[in-house]
Parts: sequence; structure tokens; C-alpha cells
Amino acid sequence: MGKIGLTTTVPVEVIYAAGEIPVDLNNIFITGSDAMNRVEEAELAGFPRSVCGWIKGLYSTALQHPEIRRIIAVTQGDCSNTHALMETWEVEGIEIIPFAFPYDRDSDMIRLQMDKLITSLGAAWDGVSQQKRRLDQVRALAWEIDRLTWEENRVSGFENHLYQVSCSDFNGDPEGFAREMEEFIGKARQREPLSEKGRFSGRKKAREVRLGFIGVPPIFPELYDFVESHGARVVYNEVQRQFTMPFQTNDVVEQYRLYTYPYQVFQRIDDISREAEQRQLDGIIHYTQSFCYRQIEDLIIRKKLDYPILTLEGENPTGLDARSKMRIESFLSMLED
Repeated sequence: MGKIGLTTTVPVEVIYAAGEIPVDLNNIFITGSDAMNRVEEAELAGFPRSVCGWIKGLYSTALQHPEIRRIIAVTQGDCSNTHALMETWEVEGIEIIPFAFPYDRDSDMIRLQMDKLITSLGAAWDGVSQQKRRLDQVRALAWEIDRLTWEENRVSGFENHLYQVSCSDFNGDPEGFAREMEEFIGKARQREPLSEKGRFSGRKKAREVRLGFIGVPPIFPELYDFVESHGARVVYNEVQRQFTMPFQTNDVVEQYRLYTYPYQVFQRIDDISREAEQRQLDGIIHYTQSFCYRQIEDLIIRKKLDYPILTLEGENPTGLDARSKMRIESFLSMLED
């Protein structure tokens, strides 16, 4: 069993069906104690400053893990800088396996891309279907953590983020990850509802501010604790939830067609609207990464979503800056009023 790096969520069932171990490079980059060093290493290697911090972090993180000699890179449906990133890795002797999500969500094209990936890794469709059944049992635990977040208020926004984002690769060990989530769920069910502890500016509130977090996962995860320290809580993580494939379907191709992140923003907006209503959101934080084309989508999101929206921009894993903290405080104060 070898390790295969990922630049974002892909049909991970194929990797497990091939007897390989997926490793989401984003997760090991951002959870490392030296994440900012990875960004600086990429800049020293020649990456421009005006390139997304995630791209630079992924480049250096892959080189820091010599056991990863193959990477599945998403060439359509994710960052447009991935094309050049793939080429810089190839120069370093890493084998690149491209995968593309079709813009129009065409089922035949998705099946074709999966078929090419299956052939490349030496898997088979029967094995992929078997792995879907295996992984859906693990995903169900992440869905329960999500429910405990918004319905019972027993899970924090960061915990929700962490377990859902980890479903991109299941930490390379689905059964081990399942045991970890089962233990967490058991403890979470014993907690007092977090909403009863909400405070804002030193005053006990009747109800905490309920927020949605949309956009790519933040490059500074401490955002969640900062929000909670001011009497609000994130009860919906849009893209992270999509990583758990929260769809009722037995068809693995249909599963990746329903997955909203790689396609048009309008499918994402429909999903956000449904979840915002169900979770009774008071406002939304839209996180955008510096130098990312998805910043343009903020214009559409603001036109289509009838909720107060705070747009936050992040660049590097250096923590929340003073300006962002002040803007969050002002946004929460506005929602409280």
C-alpha cells in the first residue's frame, strides 16, 4: 500500500479500491506546527507572492513527505493554479494523475473521469462500489456530528469543521477514523447544550448568534474559537459538509454529481439556502482566499442569498489579524442588535 496525495476531494473510493492510502495534502499542511514555513519555502523556491497560500503550502508539504510519490491533482473544478502546481511537482519527480470535474455536472463525463482514474490505479468498478458502502458507514458518523452541531448544539464549530474536512481522506484509515468519531459522539451526547453558555459583551443572551461558514475551509482555523468567544457559533460549514457526501444515493457516480463544490456556484447557493433555513442561521461568513478566482463569486452570493453576509479574506496561516477580528466583532454586534 502506497500513499497518494490529493489536492482536494476526489473519488476516494477508487484509491481505497486500488489498495492505496489517500493523503489530503491540505490537511497535513494546515495542521502542521510549521505551516507558515511551508509557504515561505515555496516563495524561496520561486513561487510569486501573489499566489494562493494554499497552493504554496501544498507544494512544500508534498516535498516534505518523500513517501508521497504520486498525487491526484484536480485540473477542473478547483483552483486554476493547480495546473502550474502539477508541473512544479513533476520537475521534482512526482507522478501526477489528473482528474477533472466537468463544469456542467454531466454524469457521463464524471463516469469517464472515474474510469480513467480506475484504470490508472489498477482498480475495478466492483471494488469501487464496495468501498462506497464501506465509506458511507464512516460518513454517517460525520453526518451525526453535524446533526449534533446544529440540532442539539453539543458540538462546536471547529469540531464540526475538523471531522467533516477529514472525510476527504478519512485520515488514511477509515475504521480508525470511525472509532475516533464514535468516541467523540459518545462524549458529545453527554454535554450540556453549548447554546446555554453563549455570552455577548459580558451579557447573558436569550439565544446565541447562529452562523454559517461558506467558501473554502479557512487557512486560519482559530476563527471558530474567536467567534465563539464573542457569543456566536458556526452551526454550518458548507464545503466541509460537502466533503462528507451527505447524499442518499447508492450510485457512486451520482454521489460525485451531487457534490456541489467543483461545479457552478448556483448549485452551491441552492444547498446553502436549504441548510441556512433548516439551521435557522442569523448570518453568514463567506471566506475567500487571497488571489483566488472564487472571490468573484462573492458578487453572486450576495445577490442570491437573503442573509447578512460578512466576507472575510485570508492569505497565510498566520492567524486572525486585528482587522479581521474587528470586522467579525462589528458583524456579530450588528446581528445581536
